[in-house]
This record gives sequence, structure tokens and C-alpha cells, in this order.
Amino acid sequence: METLRHVVVFIHLVGFATLFGAWAVQAFGGKREFTRLMSIGMTIAAVAGLALAAPWGLPDGAEMNYAKIGTKLVVLLIIGALLGIGAGRQRKTGSVPPAMFWLVGILTLANAAIAVLWR
Repeated sequence: METLRHVVVFIHLVGFATLFGAWAVQAFGGKREFTRLMSIGMTIAAVAGLALAAPWGLPDGAEMNYAKIGTKLVVLLIIGALLGIGAGRQRKTGSVPPAMFWLVGILTLANAAIAVLWR
């Protein structure tokens, strides 16, 4: 069971890497717009993260940090909202507001920092 949990952690990291990688490509070499790949990465990270929030496959004596899980979920929901709103504006006007675009990258990186640094 612990091996399965590690596989889900790996899938969660792949989702994060897909979201952040797609954002970084647009930020440093593209048109600074939201892509479908960003939404796919966010969805993968969200589904795997929700699976990790269930208390299965933990070693004996390990406890879940629900404050950390809740914080990461709120940040992920904000990222999802920004991607959805930004994609709608992008379809209407042809561009994403710069603050919204940069905020997605900052929040994605912050979510990873919460995962690694919060014990």
C-alpha cells in the first residue's frame, strides 16, 4: 500500500511539473497566455492531491496534517479560478492580464513550497 501511495505522490509531482513547466514556457519564451496544458497539469495535481489527502498507505504512527492539506487545497482552487477566468478573458480579448498570469506562476511555486517546507 505504501508503494501505491508513492506512485500517487509521483503523479502529483508530474501534475505540478506540467502546470509549472507550461507556465514557465509561456512566461519566458511564449506569448504569456494560458494554455490547455496548464489546466491539464492542474487537474492531474488536484486529483492526485485529493487522493493523497485520504489517510491510506501511511506508516504506523504517522498523522495527516490537515491544516497543510487545507491550505494547499485553497491555493489550488485559487489557481484553478485564475486559470478559468484568465482563459475566458483570453478568448474574449486575446490576452491575459499580466497580474493574473504572473500570479498563477507565483501561487504554483508557493504551493510546491508549502508541500516541501511545511512539516
